[in-house]
Amino acid sequence: MNIKRRNKTFHLIKRVPKRYRLIEPREAAWISLHTDSESVARQKAPTAWQNMVEAWEARLAGDSDDAERRFEAARELAQVRGFRYLTADRIAKLPREEFLERVRAAVRPDGEPDEIEAAAVLGGAKEPSITVERALELFWTLAKDRTLGKSEDQLRRWKNPRLKAIRNFVDVVGNKNIGDITADDMLDFRDWWVDRLASEGLAPNSANKDLIHIADTLKTVNKMKRLGLVLPVGNLSFKDGKKNKRERPPFSTEWIKTKLLASGALDGLNTEARCIVLGMVNTGYRPSEAAGLLPEHIRLDHDIPHISIEPVGRQLKTDQSKRVIPLTGISLEAFRQCPLGFQRYQETSASFSATVNKFMRENGLLETPDHVLYSLRHSFEDRMLAAGVDERIRRDIFGHRLDRERYGAGATLEHKRDILQAIAF
Repeated sequence: MNIKRRNKTFHLIKRVPKRYRLIEPREAAWISLHTDSESVARQKAPTAWQNMVEAWEARLAGDSDDAERRFEAARELAQVRGFRYLTADRIAKLPREEFLERVRAAVRPDGEPDEIEAAAVLGGAKEPSITVERALELFWTLAKDRTLGKSEDQLRRWKNPRLKAIRNFVDVVGNKNIGDITADDMLDFRDWWVDRLASEGLAPNSANKDLIHIADTLKTVNKMKRLGLVLPVGNLSFKDGKKNKRERPPFSTEWIKTKLLASGALDGLNTEARCIVLGMVNTGYRPSEAAGLLPEHIRLDHDIPHISIEPVGRQLKTDQSKRVIPLTGISLEAFRQCPLGFQRYQETSASFSATVNKFMRENGLLETPDHVLYSLRHSFEDRMLAAGVDERIRRDIFGHRLDRERYGAGATLEHKRDILQAIAF
């Protein structure tokens, strides 16, 4: 790094890399360090050079044919030059000195205006048009923080309802630029859902999910891309959506004993599916939690055999879902048949539930038409409640949040084992 004094001020002199010579015509770049102290100059030199490189990178990107990249480059270049990117109409309203400072920054040393610099510091870069479908593509990256820790199966289930919502919207309104979406467009889409709810007997919650995902996608892109759009996506939801959600009833203890656990009742299921179902009887875990268990989470050689539900390779539903559950009765026997977990369903837990529910329905194993596999989880809680199990312990075993501050470590693994052993099938 070559630092020289010129006119009582130190400058950084470095040879310009080849890729930037179309931008910087001289072979060497002279960067003023604005100090007459050599020690200060050497401290400032690396940062000054990095800022110059960033400016060159932004200028190169500004020559791109990609409208979005060009706009991002203008914002980045403005930032490197010490300005916040503003649109031209806002710059025109700046105080005189701030305005002139930006004008001076857009002028080359030879006194001629620099088109790329002007686009950055004077707001001349045209904001890109982003269609609804393009907004969804951008959303996957802009909302990447929400997918951290999700398994492939969880990621697929997170994406699918958003894909469906955008597809429905485009089918009704068209693939418009998001800045051109009007309140009438949103009302047209809502009216389309009104017709569907009436003709197909769907619950309002189905429509509300679409409206929520569309609003989330558009607002996220608008915010993260700093587009400053006013989006007409509020106050469109259908009322009483939650009232239409069916509460799944629990299986009765008698039904579990005489039907689900009858000899050969579940033989038509493959081994892994059968073991997950039987494991659920005395643990109450969520089917997706069982499907995601890795071999190291199944501890059969421990003094107290148990499973450990952990956020490894996936996200758990809540923070409280991370827990340890003792294995007892038929659930322990089931895990001894599948000690390495359930690889068949590790990435497709939804297909597991569909497979089991269909089997149970076709084989008369559902107590009523409203019962489903998940009813076993409801039954397990009822059995703990009937046995007088403390609420803190029930919530810890179930992976539910405690509606008060937690004190102490909670029940030991041995204590939990003794409780579950008493109600186990």
